[in-house]
This record gives sequence, structure tokens and C-alpha cells, in this order.
Amino acid sequence: MRLLANENFPLDAVEALRTDGHDVAWIREDSRGISDDKVLHRAQEENRIVITFDKDFGELAFRSKLPAQSGVILFRITPISPQYIAQVAVQALASQSGWAGHFSVVEDTRIRMTPLMK
Repeated sequence: MRLLANENFPLDAVEALRTDGHDVAWIREDSRGISDDKVLHRAQEENRIVITFDKDFGELAFRSKLPAQSGVILFRITPISPQYIAQVAVQALASQSGWAGHFSVVEDTRIRMTPLMK
């Protein structure tokens, strides 16, 4: 899966997802400090799903009406440690398909997926 990890996503999780076979670009590596709007724009251009802890992406995703090929996965979990986040991220992505075109929320006990407007 092609992912775009927001700056707030920990290195351990980025590396774990890469090890699991995902193509993960990380804002902290090459675009530090860009606005959330630019993160969404980049995700659209590169056909990547944004992974983030920033709940502002919910408002942006619905207000800007992301195209169906893009998507956002918001992690709203208890961040016990970077290793725990890595474990949850890998398990969550393996547990579902069809992330593209959805605004998804990964919580400690469930995953919610809402289609984005086309």
C-alpha cells in the first residue's frame, strides 16, 4: 500500500510499515513543516493514503472533498510507546482492505471507515 505518513507519525511505525511491505513516504524526511493542505495535495498527486494522529485532517478531508483514490487513516489510539503504535499500525492495515477513498479512524478497540465524497 502507498502511504504518506504525517510528521507526527513515529519513526518506529514508519519503519515497521516499510518492513511489512508498504511504500511509505514520510513528511518528516523530506517536507518537514508543510501545511496539512499540502500534505493532502501531495497524497493526491502521489496516490498515497495519509496516516496521521492529527484530527484536523477529518475536517480537511471532508471540506476539501478528497478524490476517491486518496484517503486518510487517523490513529486515535493510546500512544503507549512508539513500538506499540508500530504494532497497532501494522495490524490495523493488515486487518482491512479498501482504505483508499475513505476517512478511517483506528481506535484502540475498533476501526471506523467513512467514504469520502467523490
